[in-house]
Amino acid sequence: MNKPIKKILVPLDGSRNSYRGLDQAINLAKLSGAKIVGAHVSYVPGNFANPRLGFINQALVREAKRHMNTAKKRCSENNVEFSTKLLAGTPSNGIVKFAQNATNKINLIVMGSRGLTGAKETFLGSVSNHVVHKSKVPVLVVK
Repeated sequence: MNKPIKKILVPLDGSRNSYRGLDQAINLAKLSGAKIVGAHVSYVPGNFANPRLGFINQALVREAKRHMNTAKKRCSENNVEFSTKLLAGTPSNGIVKFAQNATNKINLIVMGSRGLTGAKETFLGSVSNHVVHKSKVPVLVVK
């Protein structure tokens, strides 16, 4: 049974490919009337991945907010509702956990094939590969 697309998660790390994913999500949102949630996961290793403990690098948070503002502007220009979520942890696990949390009501993940850490020789980066294999939410990978 296919569910209508109402909320699209777009992981953003500031890479060109993450913005390609955003552009594709905007096109889908315009067609379906969906909302977009832009997510940035700040890498925090292991047990330190608790934002209430203050282990997130504030310079990285400022950079993430800058990427989110760029994404918000692109969505606004296209009359697409946009909200942001800053997460702590490992990007691959953070994306999957957020998308699969029933309270977030994510219907689709749209992401670039490689982010800032991807090698150009590979089709899928390690984060997108993990998300494709572990997510129970449908994933669209954009090249």
